[in-house]
Amino acid sequence: MSSSDNTVLKAEHLEAISQRVGAQLGRSADGTGLRVGIILGDFNGGISTRLMHGALEALEAMGVANEDLTVAWVPGAFEVPLAAKAMAEAGQVDAVITLGAVIRGDTPHFDYVAGECARGITKAQLRTGVPIIFGVLTVDTEEQALVRSLPDQSNKGYEAAQTAVWMARLLTEPGFAR
Repeated sequence: MSSSDNTVLKAEHLEAISQRVGAQLGRSADGTGLRVGIILGDFNGGISTRLMHGALEALEAMGVANEDLTVAWVPGAFEVPLAAKAMAEAGQVDAVITLGAVIRGDTPHFDYVAGECARGITKAQLRTGVPIIFGVLTVDTEEQALVRSLPDQSNKGYEAAQTAVWMARLLTEPGFAR
């Protein structure tokens, strides 16, 4: 993790803010009734699978039912944004989680794939209004990918699932058009 004591959001910070504003929205961990789609990249699929296990653990802990999950595999990270956009536009999910891994090699291929994947996911969520969460690892080494997909709560798939629930709930709050 890259957070330190200086960067972590503490409960006392939230309390101080809540005393100075009319409403504080978000931070929900209740996934009950949410429909979630997951797009996985097959290239570096061993890492994608590890991320998927983390996401499934988080979604289960937050109350998302198995029957409310839809999973789609795509060839690689470059294809993730199109599949995520299509899934979001179909109107059958409240959020989409994208999972995969792009590992730097000896050619500039990494720069093109990682950047376009991130850009495509951003454009897709802005166009559809459905949260599409970027859980595609962009790392320099296989070891970094393995560390970011450990079977614990530091797993980036776990974090992506938490983000998906948080954003799906936030966008249903009064004051947010969807």
